[in-house]
Amino acid sequence: MIRLNQIILQKLGTADPILQQLMKLIGPLNIKISDDPYQALLRSIVGQQLSAKVASVLNERLKKLTNSNLSPETILALSDEQLREIGISYRKISYIRDLSEKITKKELLFEQFSYMGNETVIQQLTQVKGIGRWTAEMFLIFSLGRLDVLSLLDIGLQRGVKWLYSVSKESDGKKLLEEKGKAWTPYQSIASLYLWEVVNQEYVVSYPSFEEYLRSN
Repeated sequence: MIRLNQIILQKLGTADPILQQLMKLIGPLNIKISDDPYQALLRSIVGQQLSAKVASVLNERLKKLTNSNLSPETILALSDEQLREIGISYRKISYIRDLSEKITKKELLFEQFSYMGNETVIQQLTQVKGIGRWTAEMFLIFSLGRLDVLSLLDIGLQRGVKWLYSVSKESDGKKLLEEKGKAWTPYQSIASLYLWEVVNQEYVVSYPSFEEYLRSN
């Protein structure tokens, strides 16, 4: 877990006073880091386009099937039929196999990622079937603990940034993120955590905008 220190939050708040108000509202946040990069990507692939509840069920079934030994070698030893029986689609099975094979063949070396920039890591990960830019960006934040990542196509971030800056829902969220993200560098990941929290805590449902929230409280 990465605990966000006060100096970083102060720098981010000074760069963006509106975000600073939001950070005071939400309070301290931390980045929960996944211990195993392979398992993190495995969970991401299994959970694609599924609700969090269904994804959790499938990942638990996979864990049970492997007796909690979620290694590339163990996954490759399973048949397609075994994986299909626990509810994983054939398409995702092919993605899981591609990921596992690239690791066993040392085409993907997690230990080298610490020496690579964000874009290089993204380029490496997106060579795996089923891993797109968004999944790679989440990996950067929640597996590598990178503090300067902004996922421009993330729907939650787009929704949060439009709410925070009191712009219309029809406005271009990607463009707004790009614009505001310039002020958040080198702590774009932290700004992202707060924007996600706006959605998670349903502020976007309870109030039309942050401006409206401030007027009402």
